[in-house]
Formats: sequence, structure tokens, C-alpha cells
Amino acid sequence: MENNLKRTCLYDKHVALGALMSPFGGFDMPIQYTSIIEEHNAVRHACGIFDVSHMGEVLITGPEAEKLVGHLFTNDVREMTPGKVLYGMMLYPNGGVVDDLLVYKKGDNEFFLVINAANIAKDVAWMKENSTGFNAEVKDLSEDYAEVAVQGPKAEELIEKYLNVKVSDLEFYTFKELEIEGKQVIISRTGYTGEDGFEIYGSAEYINKVWDILVGSKEVAPCGLGCRDTLRFEVALPLYGHELSQDITPIEAGLGSFVKMDKPEFIGKEAIAQQKEHGIVQKVVGIELHEKAVPRSGYDIEVDGVRIGYVTTGYQSISTGKSVCMALIDNQYAALGTEVDVRIRKKTFKGTVCKKRFYQKNYKK
Repeated sequence: MENNLKRTCLYDKHVALGALMSPFGGFDMPIQYTSIIEEHNAVRHACGIFDVSHMGEVLITGPEAEKLVGHLFTNDVREMTPGKVLYGMMLYPNGGVVDDLLVYKKGDNEFFLVINAANIAKDVAWMKENSTGFNAEVKDLSEDYAEVAVQGPKAEELIEKYLNVKVSDLEFYTFKELEIEGKQVIISRTGYTGEDGFEIYGSAEYINKVWDILVGSKEVAPCGLGCRDTLRFEVALPLYGHELSQDITPIEAGLGSFVKMDKPEFIGKEAIAQQKEHGIVQKVVGIELHEKAVPRSGYDIEVDGVRIGYVTTGYQSISTGKSVCMALIDNQYAALGTEVDVRIRKKTFKGTVCKKRFYQKNYKK
């Protein structure tokens, strides 16, 4: 094991539960406890809890906080009211993605940003670098917050039952702030699984308590990053470094709805406008294989023996049993129904371009 891996405040609990640990985003994280299939199904049909304390948190405050967030972020924060959450991206001037993130509006001059673990240092540097000239402060709070995601159709009921916190009043993509035992806790109705669920941010002490209560109830399954990936993949939620990167724009990833072109400005706007006007050369698509095989990340996609792209994420879908993948391919082959070949080791398997969402989301609207 690498010695320089960070550990979350729940590390000892994962080890005690016999979790399979592995490096992810600079942290030593649990991949699975029992099995990926079992944990995946727990979230789809009941409730699971994930340690996501590796995620980064940034606070942007000041008289021009909203203006700065608007400059950095593709979605439009101008219409947000306090308690709302928005998903979007930060872009490089060429339209490539610095990171995808969630923006929470705490108040008119206060925004809480949740970023990917592997990108914390890069993202914070990017925000600070681009805050010059704005009357706003960027503060990295990643060390101050631990976080768990409680996901699944029974999440609301079990949080209210065991944590004694009312969450049924939260709509999808909203949050509330509570003071629990003198410490600030943020609970949002968000998630990364395609199921209803909540993310709880607080001190290491409080998050340890939440974990112990929910896991101890035996009604909430501890879940690792293995099924977090299979769950988000089935509902076409992107993973940075796979479906989004500095070389893949939101338009190429099919996430143009989170890029608001009617905003006055944001970094990368001109590049995205060019892509919208002239079209894209590559696109993230779904592919369903005609027979059982596992199309892993990085495998080539071919047409008539010529490479046209590669798999960004692929699995035999646990919820549907189908062999499917998301892939970045040349746009000329991206039409639904196009036949392609997926090269798995030395053999190719026939597949058809299909919709990226392989499973229906079940959010509370």
C-alpha cells in the first residue's frame, strides 16, 4: 500500500468491517464490504450508506461571491435561492472540464462548493487564480468536513427513524443547515446513485456517530466505491476522468443542459459557443453488446477494424443483466442504432449505440 494515502475519519470502521480497501483520489477507500452486487442491490431496493468524506468542500464568500461563482461555474446561480443546490462544471478556456461539482447557496454572499477528491488541490488553485479582481474569498474547508451519502428508496424513512432529523420536507436538490450538539450539519437531498437519497456533511465526530447509528441499525448497508460506480453508471451520471475531463467538454459528454449560454459570461463560454455552432467531433454514447462480455474502461471501439474511440466506463449492468458501456467515439458513428465492435482483449464483440441511461432514475420530485 502507498504510504502517502490519506484516510477518512471512518477508516478504522471500514477496516473493522473487513472492507476491501484500495487507493482512490489520494485516499485509502473501501471498495466493498460483502460484495458489489449485494451492496448495489441494497441501494436500489432498500438503503445503503457510503463514506464520501474524501470529497472536497470550498466556501466562497463576500460581496461578489455570486459573481465569482458565476464566472467559474457553467450553471446559472443568479436565480438560486438559499437552500438550493445546482450541478455543473468549471471549464478551461478551451471548453475542457476542470471538474464537475455541486454548488449550494447558503446566502446571498455565501456559496458552498463540493468537488471531487482527486481534484481538490487543482480546483482550489483554479478558483483562487480566477478570483483576482472579485471582492470574494475562496476558502478550502475540505479538512473540516466529513461526509456520508445515505441512498436508496428507504433513505428518508431510516434517517428520520434513527437520526431523529426531519428530511421529508427537503425537495430534490435542496438542503438545510442544522445545529446538532453545537456543530453545523448540512443535509442535502442529492446523490450519485439514481435513487432517492441524502448527503450529510458535518464534523468527523458527528459523521462517526451517524455511521455507527445507521450501520448499527442493520437496516442500512455499508457500501463501497465499487457499487457507487455501478450505480452511477447505470443512470449515466458522469465520473470525472472518464466521461468528463480536460479533453472532453460538457457538450461532448451530453451535459449541455448544465451549461447556461444565456449567462453574461463564464470561463470557457466562447469555446462552448463554437462547439454548438460548428458541431462536435467526439461524443459520449451508450453501447449495448449483443452477447455477455465485460467492456472495461479503456477498451477500444472499432468499425471495420478501425479504432473510433474507447470505453469510458463499462460493466455487466447489475440491475438489468445487460453488457453495456459508455464510450467516447467519433461523432459520425454516434447515432442511435449504429453497429460497432468492442475489442475485449484479442476478440471483438458486436454492439449497438444506444441511450446512455441503462436504468431509470428514481428521484423524489
